[in-house]
Amino acid sequence: MTKEGFYFPLPFLAIALICFILFQRMMSVKYAYLASFFFFLAMMVMLFFRDPERKIPTGENLVLAPADGRIIKIENYDNGIALSIFLSIFNVHINRAPVSGTVKSVTFHQGKFFSAFRENAFTENQRNEIEFQTDSGIVRMHQVTGSIARRTIFNPVPGQALKAGDRVGLIRFGSRVDLFLPSGTAVDVVLKQKVVAGETILGRLL
Repeated sequence: MTKEGFYFPLPFLAIALICFILFQRMMSVKYAYLASFFFFLAMMVMLFFRDPERKIPTGENLVLAPADGRIIKIENYDNGIALSIFLSIFNVHINRAPVSGTVKSVTFHQGKFFSAFRENAFTENQRNEIEFQTDSGIVRMHQVTGSIARRTIFNPVPGQALKAGDRVGLIRFGSRVDLFLPSGTAVDVVLKQKVVAGETILGRLL
């Protein structure tokens, strides 16, 4: 489990423990049900913050999936290619560097909390906008909140060198990640395809 999610299950575990103690003292089945319910919630939160190891592909100029989820958009955008991944609450929410390069900038934008499926979510929702400097040009990644997600976390700082597949942060409780790739990038995925962060090759930079 990620360090960012360590404290989130604790309230549910505490309530489950209290309900279990009350069940033992009063032998009321409702406390047994409540203890089970809150323990289940704690396990679900722990599952959300899971951080499995990934087998990172090797190769030149690879663009890797920055998030687990499903491709919901591939289109031309500002002389480049825009690609969006939607994360459900059941996906692993650790984000990974899509390319090898240097973090050029990290900009936080206050915004709204529309459903991450909506077309205007990537311009109006609260988000982190990250620029990676690569040998093939600038690659931009947006960590976008959704109707449930309320926090984006990006840990690297400007000037920091990263390799494709490195852990960089997460978005809490459902969201999307948008990539903006330079013109000439060869895209190897299709709409509605499921992708795995750090493992699925989205394409190759020119």
